[in-house]
Amino acid sequence: MVAGVADSKRIFNIVFVLVIIYTVVQGPTLPWAARSLHLGEGDGGDAADLGIESAPLERLQGHLLSVAIPDGSRMHGVEVDELRLPHGAAVTLVVRDGASFVPLPTTVLRQGDELLVVATDPVRDAAEDRLRAVGRGGKLAGWLSGR
Repeated sequence: MVAGVADSKRIFNIVFVLVIIYTVVQGPTLPWAARSLHLGEGDGGDAADLGIESAPLERLQGHLLSVAIPDGSRMHGVEVDELRLPHGAAVTLVVRDGASFVPLPTTVLRQGDELLVVATDPVRDAAEDRLRAVGRGGKLAGWLSGR
């Protein structure tokens, strides 16, 4: 229409009506066509539904430890990686100022933070001991005593 083509308004109207008709005709038939071609869910393929549980720690023999960093704790200023938790334990979430986030190894912990630590059965006690040691002695806690 802008280029000044003869009957451009009529051509635009015809194309517009055809697009509407094809959309109205094809839209409702797509689910039927997908089922006919076995493209939809429940087609009997090898894919299975993913099972997600909110807290299967007991079945998985794991523990969720909640650690609050109080005022005066030597854990203030320690990076997550510097906690040196035993293999099988990890800081999975930090709650700070009412907001939660997944920490990086370089996340610096602060007073008032609450940590959620997941630990397997065999290392639960060692993880608790390490967290208490860092809370009392800072990131270098236990280097001389072997803990």
